[in-house]
Amino acid sequence: MNADHRPGDDRRDARGRQRSAARSRGDRTRTAQAPSQRRRGTDPARTAAYDVLREVDGSDAYANLVLPPLLRERRITGRDAAFATELAYGTLRLRGRYDAVLARCVDRPLERLDPPLLDVLRLGTHQILGMRVPQHAAVSETVGLARQHVGAGPAQMVNAVLRKVARTPLDDWLQQIRADAPDPLTASALTGSHPLWVTRALREALAGDGRDPAEIDALLEADNTAPRVTLVARPGLVSAHEVRAGAPDSVDLAPGRWLPTALVLGGQDPLAVPAVADGRAGVQDEGSQAVALALAAAPLDGPDERWLDLCAGPGGKAALLAGLAAQRGARLVANEVAPHRARLVERALRAVPDGVVERVRTGDGREVGEQEPGAYDRVLVDAPCTGLGALRRRPESRWRRTPADLAVLTGLQRDLLGSALDAVRPGGVVAYVTCSPHLAETRLVVEDVLRRREGVERLDAGAALRSVVVPGTDLPLGDRQDAQLWPHVHGTDAMHLTLLRKAH
Repeated sequence: MNADHRPGDDRRDARGRQRSAARSRGDRTRTAQAPSQRRRGTDPARTAAYDVLREVDGSDAYANLVLPPLLRERRITGRDAAFATELAYGTLRLRGRYDAVLARCVDRPLERLDPPLLDVLRLGTHQILGMRVPQHAAVSETVGLARQHVGAGPAQMVNAVLRKVARTPLDDWLQQIRADAPDPLTASALTGSHPLWVTRALREALAGDGRDPAEIDALLEADNTAPRVTLVARPGLVSAHEVRAGAPDSVDLAPGRWLPTALVLGGQDPLAVPAVADGRAGVQDEGSQAVALALAAAPLDGPDERWLDLCAGPGGKAALLAGLAAQRGARLVANEVAPHRARLVERALRAVPDGVVERVRTGDGREVGEQEPGAYDRVLVDAPCTGLGALRRRPESRWRRTPADLAVLTGLQRDLLGSALDAVRPGGVVAYVTCSPHLAETRLVVEDVLRRREGVERLDAGAALRSVVVPGTDLPLGDRQDAQLWPHVHGTDAMHLTLLRKAH
């Protein structure tokens, strides 16, 4: 075989598009529909979802950055926009599950399919198994999408494969996948649509937090459930009551589950809420709010006048801290290494009264401790991490991250935490936060840093978190000094919090 010849190349037509197996064999069987009746394309919502998947795969783009401007540009609104969003995000979240199904319906390894064709098959499978779309519509519209984007030959294959998918209910597919898996963890990874290494790490994190490792399936399912949009009413700038009172009647706002600052939005555009539009409120997960509030509530010795957000971009936690600082007469410095993210921080802080934000500093957080030793009373280290705690928000991240990322990130995390401990004064408090429960990014980073220095004590992070929830609310946490939130338990991102106080 020629070294440049790939399996399947003999099925390509003159335009380079992949032909079906039947066409390549000379099988001239046709659908019963007349050519004039066959769908040549599909609707704008499905086309938009397809284009998002191609951008995510081909350009390493993030769906949450690609989809909204695409919908605006194509004037896709209302129910069509909601359909496109669920189709794109749901397909990305459940890609692993659907690939396990498709592998049982396609006559060749999935890696031999052209990526655009595989994305079309995934989109069709999600409509059949994951959405309330009639099967005939899911099949016919996806065949039209295939004909438009990958050619008539592959469209016939899409028709045949999706009809196989549709013949078996989802629960039966999942039962087959579990039965064929070599072990229970692999079964959970496939049916729960997470890479095996991520599934293993999450199960270990559950056990490390004193939880039952058998919760792994519930955790994976929570990762596959679209999160509600949560708003934060930034203290010192606006109250939750004022946010609700100032919102239009058409906007549905309900109290958050845990915090007096949190509000849950009922599906409308957040910018329809005036307090969000002018920066007094913002979009922020309740777990993200909680860890910032806990830092402000943690006990320290001595003055409480100067705070630092060491890794401030894009600015949500910085804005919340700035509101709290305004209430207390403190000042905030927000540091961010990337100039474009520093501009996002400045925008997030636009409603903060003059004099509260000392400056938005653009620089490497690893150098702040040396440049300003002992200069701050409270320091937040919201460290860059794998983001395994926010997979429900960025579903494509689970397929991009690899175990090799940990070595780079954990080294950075140790350096940033060390810099924060140098930057805080004796008696001051550091909050080490990650949006990941992975033990290598949480407990092991803290233990490694503390092993190399003396005069740092751990504070009870759980007690600090419980002190900021709505009075009378029971926040279930482990019995460790650090604290871990979970999507399947708390309905938040899986935020980790360790609180450290520097001894005098």
